[in-house]
Amino acid sequence: MENNLKVYKSDKFDVVDISSLSLFIYPKSLIIFAKDQNQANIGIHNYSNFSLGKLEGFFSSDPLLKQDVPVKIYFHQPTFGLIPGVLYQPGKEQNYLGFATEVPPSAKYFSSSLDSNNLQIVSLISSELKKNLEARYSEITLHHGGCSFLSYLFKERFNLIGQEILVYYFQSHIYLAAFTDQDLSLFNMFEISSKEDILKYILITIEQLKYDRNYVRISIFGATNSSKITEDWGNDYFQNFKLANPHANQNYSHGFKHLKEENIFETYWQYD
Repeated sequence: MENNLKVYKSDKFDVVDISSLSLFIYPKSLIIFAKDQNQANIGIHNYSNFSLGKLEGFFSSDPLLKQDVPVKIYFHQPTFGLIPGVLYQPGKEQNYLGFATEVPPSAKYFSSSLDSNNLQIVSLISSELKKNLEARYSEITLHHGGCSFLSYLFKERFNLIGQEILVYYFQSHIYLAAFTDQDLSLFNMFEISSKEDILKYILITIEQLKYDRNYVRISIFGATNSSKITEDWGNDYFQNFKLANPHANQNYSHGFKHLKEENIFETYWQYD
């Protein structure tokens, strides 16, 4: 387990300074942010080759997770739904998600508001996992992982042109969002095996929304050297293509060398 761990921390890191944790659970990785009382990040643990079934073992092995402090957990998972704020009713989550997928009767639901309460993103976890989390921590807040990416896009919406496709790449999956005249037209999560799969989903979106391939702007977040997603590659297919990083709402104490090489969206911007 430890062999898959990358550690980034403040030059003066001390576990006693941890006042809260943010956990980002991706399909194949776990990223733990430890924050001080000023909400500055003072330590980050990034585990690769992770799966949700292994989470219980990390509670007893990871020194950050042993701290009983307020915890926010963000689940990057394909089971979610976007509900207009005016239609959303607490307690109806099973109905909302049941339209698209079969949900277990014992599931525990959670939702988060976006775009000044104009949108709710609803998701679920197993009752067993929720019980285990509540046994570990006295204060827990649950969010779907797409909250950070979507909240950033809504903040930046007035800088968007009439046809925008924005993609967040994270190893085995992507989020893909499309905005038409600054309104969200599509948001989904897709599993991918290569960068060509990203191209496929972009082209499907262009066709579905009847975008102009010579006009639509394509922005990719999260590209790394190992992904081989480059602007030269994108410019072979699109007239208006760029690699992007979000503006930051995250603060760091001194240190954290090489963190930017990971190009994880939440190292720049987190939903709160």
